[in-house]
Amino acid sequence: MTYYEVTDADRELIRLAVEVMEKNFDRGTYYHVVGCALRCRNGKIYTGVNCDGIHGSCAEFVTIGTAYSAGERDFDTIVASHKNTPHGVLSPCGNCRQMMVEYCPDIKVLLNDDSGELIKVRARDLLPFCWLPLPDE
Repeated sequence: MTYYEVTDADRELIRLAVEVMEKNFDRGTYYHVVGCALRCRNGKIYTGVNCDGIHGSCAEFVTIGTAYSAGERDFDTIVASHKNTPHGVLSPCGNCRQMMVEYCPDIKVLLNDDSGELIKVRARDLLPFCWLPLPDE
């Protein structure tokens, strides 16, 4: 697995993800408890929060969907966050990892390693042997 340098721009992305979560945090419920920030290669940043419920959607899904709706397709880095986690960073769940492999396999993902150190890796490296769509025949 290749590790990429965590930059000041990445730390700003984390700050924005924590900020959007804090602005939308619903105390006493599980609604809007995770924030996400996504930086496109063109520098534009999108943010979002999870939408929980019987069929909820993770903050990464909401944020990538928002960027897609705006016409973006070339993504650089993404981070999910909560203020009470090391570095304010959450690891993406398996469903989010699968979605990223299908939509943007080379996006860099900020997360904490097993020792709590902030790292940046490609989405495709977070889900080895994943399901991929069959090639067109």
